[in-house]
Amino acid sequence: MAAQKMDIAVVGAGAVGGYFGARLAAAGQSVAFIARGSHLEAMRKEGLKVKSIQGDLKIQSLFTSDPEDVGAVDLILLCVKSYDTEEAAARLAPLMGEKTVVLSLQNGVDNPDKIAALWGQARTLAGVVYIGALVSAPGVVEHSAGGRIVLGELDGGTSERAKHVQKLLSDARVPCAINAEIRKAMWTKLVWNAPFCALSCLARATVKKIMESDSLTDLALKCMEEVREAAKCQEVELGRSAVEDALSMSRSLGDFKPSMLQDLEAGKPLEYEALNGVIVSLLSTKGSEAPINKIFYAVLKFLDHRIRSRTVS
Repeated sequence: MAAQKMDIAVVGAGAVGGYFGARLAAAGQSVAFIARGSHLEAMRKEGLKVKSIQGDLKIQSLFTSDPEDVGAVDLILLCVKSYDTEEAAARLAPLMGEKTVVLSLQNGVDNPDKIAALWGQARTLAGVVYIGALVSAPGVVEHSAGGRIVLGELDGGTSERAKHVQKLLSDARVPCAINAEIRKAMWTKLVWNAPFCALSCLARATVKKIMESDSLTDLALKCMEEVREAAKCQEVELGRSAVEDALSMSRSLGDFKPSMLQDLEAGKPLEYEALNGVIVSLLSTKGSEAPINKIFYAVLKFLDHRIRSRTVS
């Protein structure tokens, strides 16, 4: 039985939002895309093009920068960068109907809590995305690997609304599963994101190059241990298998560029607060140190400041 047709808004229609929104639109769902800049203008003129290992798509839809143009929807996919979460969440009012659900598809471990603080936990689902994708040109998303989503309720368990969203995505050819321990899933992804996003930027290296370097791999391992310690601050226990799985996955990725390196090369702001700053902050509140993440954070903050200064000037 096919999923019921829904009105959906993708807020942040970059690589992640563009890909998943396009899959939903191709499956017959009513999808509006909220974006900005040259990417938005290109989609308005020629539609959203997705070049995918799962088959190419071209989507004609409503592309806008203003949620007022869309109106109330059933589901919001929030796909903005972590540093834009609170601003984007504050602009969701025109999209919010009586039963609207917001699904966060973002890096980091605290974005769903920021959304829930504004709109309530009853409206918020957390998602973890596993995908290799980038905006290769304005209006064009290139999908090269993965494309899976794990989602769940912030307080654990399995709800009917989570099941409904899971079916909606699955019917759109998006592999999707519900995880009753979604916070653990978010932290498990951070075990990989914290070291590899940072090291890729600082060393200008792909995942393959990092794994081929004993010194960089050693830094990655030390960073991962700090992530495991920080997770305990939120009562999330990550076993050694989280580290082993992260390394195993890394060996299979080849010359993959993590999203933060893609942003650095494109001159875009960096998500260092969500990926490394959170580790430093959480361990600091417990009187502990995070020396590796502290260094990563400091250097990435410097690089981010240079990027933002150029953007302003």
